[in-house]
Amino acid sequence: MIFGYSCKMKKEIQNLSLVKSILLIFLSISIAVTGQILLKIGMNRIGMISLSGLSGLWQLFFAVLKSPLVLSGLFLYVLSAAVWLIVLSAVDLSFAYPFIGFSYVLVLILSKLILKEDVNPLRWAGALVITAGVIILSRG
Repeated sequence: MIFGYSCKMKKEIQNLSLVKSILLIFLSISIAVTGQILLKIGMNRIGMISLSGLSGLWQLFFAVLKSPLVLSGLFLYVLSAAVWLIVLSAVDLSFAYPFIGFSYVLVLILSKLILKEDVNPLRWAGALVITAGVIILSRG
């Protein structure tokens, strides 16, 4: 009986760890996607920047420094990377990495809802294929 209890307890701990890992994966993805949306909104406000030569790079650099939205988006990318490092310390890369595919799906949805971008049916179909692929990979 004691042996059965300890095995059951060990399994619950492993499941909790798996649940925590998946939650951290989705936290990292959510932070990164939010950062991407902020970067896009910030760059829309800055406008197109021509990268014809070194002056274009300086123009981009200074425009980014003046944009709280772009700086916030970059900060969120760094935060997302930090959470991702925690994920990688706990689970196999071959398990965690396929979940990154959900970031494409979330960006598609938020681009439609927040940025009011036109998303054609082929992109929605691609999002479904990605979602199915992530589900299949996470089960294996």
